[in-house]
Amino acid sequence: MSNHQNNSVFEKINGDNHEQIVFCNDSTLGLKAIIGIHSTVLGPAIGGTRMWDYVTDEKGLQDVLNLSKAMSYKSSLAGLNSGGGKAVIIGNTKIKSEKLVKRFANFINDLGGKYWTAQDVNMSTQDLIWIKEKTKYVVGLPKEHGGLGDSSSPTAFGVYMGIKSAVKHISGSDSLTDKKVLVQGVGNVGRKLVNHLLDENAKVTVCDINTNNIELLSGKNITVVSPEEIYDSNYNVISPCALGGTVNINSLEKINCEIIAGAANNQLEDDELVPDILQKKNILYIPDFLINAGGIISVYHEQINDIDYKKVMDMTELIYDKVNSVLKHSEDNSLTTNASAIRLAKDRIKENSKK
Repeated sequence: MSNHQNNSVFEKINGDNHEQIVFCNDSTLGLKAIIGIHSTVLGPAIGGTRMWDYVTDEKGLQDVLNLSKAMSYKSSLAGLNSGGGKAVIIGNTKIKSEKLVKRFANFINDLGGKYWTAQDVNMSTQDLIWIKEKTKYVVGLPKEHGGLGDSSSPTAFGVYMGIKSAVKHISGSDSLTDKKVLVQGVGNVGRKLVNHLLDENAKVTVCDINTNNIELLSGKNITVVSPEEIYDSNYNVISPCALGGTVNINSLEKINCEIIAGAANNQLEDDELVPDILQKKNILYIPDFLINAGGIISVYHEQINDIDYKKVMDMTELIYDKVNSVLKHSEDNSLTTNASAIRLAKDRIKENSKK
């Protein structure tokens, strides 16, 4: 097979068996977007739209493929009847306009409910409201627009539950008193996580390239470190809550901790090499798509029109038990925690595809 063939889009989407990739183009508005639908076996695909100025379109496609697959696994593990999808709008946010966002919404509408979008990186609440004017297939809306509001609260709560479960697995107790926790990225989710941790008397260190985020935590009992010295100390838990890819071959040379458990999507640079290094270093990695499902649990309830915040939080609390199940499965089957979580997620999809 020629190399040219290997690089085809179909080769790429066959790797993880994506169902559908939609390329959206409107040159007059400068709109270039890709909608990725990984699976609709369990239900309509749900996943956010992000806007990013990718170095190449190829990188944008790769991001859509990785993220939509992670959404499938996330929904499946969380026990939701929804599939995995994701969308990216390629370009600098300077080109974003009401017209461009609404044109993109028309493309979502063309899919007839196979893909439901939500908010992600560089997309605002206003963008969601514009999308809603053109299509009903959007979730994560503010309360005054019939939604459940900001999903960062359930997301942070789920990560907190997952951290407690992981700590219990290692030490026999889920108390976080005096545990040293590094929260990497203190945006909406990270800051809420910090508050949960402080309520339990954990010793919290934070790091963020955005100083505004740090300032919003001023007056709290935390230590701030610069990105350069982020891994200089030893931690019980490192919680990546910013962008993906932070757990990689280079950072693992410096990382000194017992547990990695955070809210960021796609934390691992890859699914093969990095999990093995983590295991060799005896670092317990809690898969991101397992622990950060609070957000998808929230938007799923919106999608099925069950606007009940208590239900969302009760279901998110179950992440504590789900982490425990994955850790047990990983030990029983001599698999990495990442491989275990993926297997359990795939198993549920497989069982349902026979129905």
